[in-house]
Amino acid sequence: MALTLILYKKNMRNKVALVVGSSGITGSNLAKELINAGWETFGLARKPNTDIEGLKPISADLLEMESLRAGLKDIKPTHIFITTWMRQDTESENIRVNALMVRNLLDVLSAKGSVEHVALVTGLKHYLGPFEAYAKEGFLPETPVRESHPRLDIENFYYAQEDEVYAAATRDRFSWSIHRPHTVIGKAIGNAMNMGTTLAAYASICKETGRKFIWPGSEAQWNGISDLTDARVLAKHLIWAATTDAAKNQAFNVVNGEVFRWSRLWFRLADYFGIEAVGFEMHIKPLEKEMAGDAAIWAEIAKKYQLKETELSRLSSAWHTDLDLGRPIEVMTDMGKSRKMGFQVYQDTEETFFELFDELRASHLIP
Repeated sequence: MALTLILYKKNMRNKVALVVGSSGITGSNLAKELINAGWETFGLARKPNTDIEGLKPISADLLEMESLRAGLKDIKPTHIFITTWMRQDTESENIRVNALMVRNLLDVLSAKGSVEHVALVTGLKHYLGPFEAYAKEGFLPETPVRESHPRLDIENFYYAQEDEVYAAATRDRFSWSIHRPHTVIGKAIGNAMNMGTTLAAYASICKETGRKFIWPGSEAQWNGISDLTDARVLAKHLIWAATTDAAKNQAFNVVNGEVFRWSRLWFRLADYFGIEAVGFEMHIKPLEKEMAGDAAIWAEIAKKYQLKETELSRLSSAWHTDLDLGRPIEVMTDMGKSRKMGFQVYQDTEETFFELFDELRASHLIP
């Protein structure tokens, strides 16, 4: 095993990774995985992550060409991992802005002639529709969702991002991979899609105030079969696809590899915090509404336990958790394509949550 790792790291010496969105859940976990595997790794963000040992930060704005040219002036990346997006008020604006971010990046890198592979992280909105029509009547796919499902006949910024990658790949002759995780769980602060940390903050508030841990989602999600994606699994999947010839120029679903029901897991999460859970009762009870007045409570909790983050909004993205848990259908993902090509990583979902909660406590982010 040690010899295999040494040989692998030796093979990676000429590989230069650029992680775009290195401060997020996916990007930060990917950067750690790349560095551990021996890659020279740069992390690009408007506010780069400087907490990861070995990560070389690049401060740049994807919407500003001159900012990108300046930030990328002295590097020639071989592998690009795009793990970021910017939420806008409408899907048409999501398309314009997020496609432009990808286009600008690949246009600036085109002149260098160094890029061998580009990996783009999107998600299940590829199958469920954008925020404006998310998992609503008329946009409900057959489950489990498969990569072979056609695009929906509706605007979707994921499609626009993909098309930018395809166009640049044709122009510059690099390979690509598209990765569609489902509800990424991992440590990150200030992230717009952060169910794991959101639920940790909510449960901590419930414990401190004596409130019940109330299920915020739909009956279909409560009783149906689900899966999700540990950020560490996604990181391994991204590197696997970028270094496996058979996986190049392919789109993949990527999840933990097991299924669960929230009707069991919800009570298991409550047990971890020692609080009382309430399951689905007649109708959806949005978490955003439940936590609407909790900012001041969190500030008091943070002061009491000397936590590092006093702003609840930096830990909680209740609106996005409501989107995930409020779907009117069960959502599970077929991983057969990756399995057939050799990706065999598996992660227990309960352990995904418990290990995240342990890490948040050790980092003094929750009490």
